Amino acid sequence: MKTGFRQSMAGLHTWSGLLLGWVLFVMFACGSAAYFQEEITRWMQPEVVAAPDQASAVSAAQRWLGQHHATSPSWFITVPGKRSAVTEVYWEAAEGAAPDMPTDARLDGTGREVTARATAGGYFLYRFHYDLHYLPVIWARYLVGIAAMFMLVAILSGIVTHKKIFIDFFMLRFGKGQRSWLDAHNVTAVLALPFHLMITYTGLVSLASLYVPAPIAAAYPDEAAFYADAFPQVAGGEKSGRAAPLAPLAPMIAEAQRRWNGAAIGYINVAHPGDRAASVAVTSAPSSSMDTRGETLRFNGVTGRPLAPAPPRGAARLTEGVMIGIHAGRYAAMPLRWLYFVSGLFGTAMIATGLILWTVKRRTRLPDPVHPHLGFRIVERLNIGVVTGFPLALAGYFLANRLLPVTMAGRPEQEIAALFAVWGVALAWAALRPPARSWIELSAACALAYAAVPVVSGIVTGRGLPASLVAGDTLFIAFDGMMLLLAGSFAAIAWMLAVRRKRAA
Repeated sequence: MKTGFRQSMAGLHTWSGLLLGWVLFVMFACGSAAYFQEEITRWMQPEVVAAPDQASAVSAAQRWLGQHHATSPSWFITVPGKRSAVTEVYWEAAEGAAPDMPTDARLDGTGREVTARATAGGYFLYRFHYDLHYLPVIWARYLVGIAAMFMLVAILSGIVTHKKIFIDFFMLRFGKGQRSWLDAHNVTAVLALPFHLMITYTGLVSLASLYVPAPIAAAYPDEAAFYADAFPQVAGGEKSGRAAPLAPLAPMIAEAQRRWNGAAIGYINVAHPGDRAASVAVTSAPSSSMDTRGETLRFNGVTGRPLAPAPPRGAARLTEGVMIGIHAGRYAAMPLRWLYFVSGLFGTAMIATGLILWTVKRRTRLPDPVHPHLGFRIVERLNIGVVTGFPLALAGYFLANRLLPVTMAGRPEQEIAALFAVWGVALAWAALRPPARSWIELSAACALAYAAVPVVSGIVTGRGLPASLVAGDTLFIAFDGMMLLLAGSFAAIAWMLAVRRKRAA
């Protein structure tokens, strides 16, 4: 504190942003993409084209499950909505069933099983942004939590440090070296500052029970007692052993929607189908409100009549559900979803420019800027390998979805392996090539890879951008358009870096 409070905050801002900045970059990039995880999954399964209404889809799913898995102890149905095109059904294996038998399927609106390429889809990007990969989940979540805390400290200390933060927002000067990087960092930070604060804080809150276990340990004998109290479940009852037909699910959906003022249905859980003790739990979709956990209404599975309502949720549970809902943005209509996505991209750019600014600023202070010390070289190479390498890996992930054989065993895992293989090559390239050249080369590689995605997709599936424009396929138009926009952005970056390098030569 000898140098003053603001200067101390500047140092805190610098190091809290740098130490786990590469993890934060990946978290923000994947988290931004996750706001369209359903749409990404639909693009990665081009065989799926229909999006039926909920009532007919559920009735068709009930018929299919009754025909193929009538003896299953329970069914679980994920109902299609505005953003998903298929009905996903899961069932508990019947007693005596082979252990390798499948327990899930995807159905269209008529109850026919959809044969689509297996893919990790957008769900992988969603899980990767907080579970990472190739790490034990508990370790990954602790690492992500530490990174998020560093991010919160960096944001707050950055607000204190930049006394002209709102004036600097209107200053974006190009071709000025360090000043330009600082301007870009300030603009991307201030433009979406409320979002950055909200998304970081709510991300920490969503895993609060993991990060702050002491209050739970003090109040409950074990975690099971805590979760039983915090998330009470109404017992489904024992199977009676007397056969009785399951009542139609569509009227139960209609009754639930009537009670919830037209809210969409998200999930249906059927216990003991075909038994007199059958029960049905209907849960509203996360998109129906900010509370991500939604409402649940239980029915007698034979008569179809509503049962006693679930215990009322307290303020703490409602607050927790809303916090997670605001973070995930599942409630958001399409315009607000795009705002989430763009704000996430600003956050990604803010982290990238902050990382680059660290090296630009310190290079001028080095005794020998041409031959920097090892620590500086490590940071510089990591910046290149992450800021350009990870976007290149994402393009490789999308290309792998189109190029891998549709019938390949373990296809989702191979898509993920392709992402990390491309990223590994990019990191190696950044480590071996001169920094000025590798920035240009990997940016150009990103431009080519993203431009190739809609081209390869059109050749492989026949649903290219021209065909999508003719058919009015808004999902494919938006996805391919975003790929081309990213390609153009990286091409512009590569060109500007090449011009600057030529002038400096």
